Amino acid sequence: MDIVLRATAMFFILYLLLRLLGKRELGQMTPFEVVVLVVMGDLIQQGITHNDFSLTGATLAIVTFAFWGLVFGWLTYLFPRLKDALEGTPRVIVRHGELLEDNLRRDRMTRAEVESEMRLAGIARMTDVAWAILEPQGKISFIRRDDGEVNQPDDDGPVG
Repeated sequence: MDIVLRATAMFFILYLLLRLLGKRELGQMTPFEVVVLVVMGDLIQQGITHNDFSLTGATLAIVTFAFWGLVFGWLTYLFPRLKDALEGTPRVIVRHGELLEDNLRRDRMTRAEVESEMRLAGIARMTDVAWAILEPQGKISFIRRDDGEVNQPDDDGPVG
């Protein structure tokens, strides 16, 4: 039972830590950050199982993490109002070819990062972008400008 309680505590600590890191960090990690996450995984394992290296202890820890992951998934499914708090919300970062600096600052993103993602999406100029939206998973969705007017909400906060 001790392993289940420690695994539950570590799940919530890890969940809060990842939410605090923000969308940008999850979507674009450097090699060093990947290594840090691997080391964190080992430290979490030591904190959960302590000196219990048994198959039962490992199974209990894994099942506890999976259980809480499923609970959060069901909570967002059954109570859509919780989705924003648990998973985050998309945020408009470019509107009609102009960067929304306040929204970039909220997610600690730079113009260079947005331009890099634009190039990966095959977009050469910022003026070619009608909308760019930072998704909760850390990816950026681009909507190209066309000759007509784009009908989208005109807010600079979260989308949705």
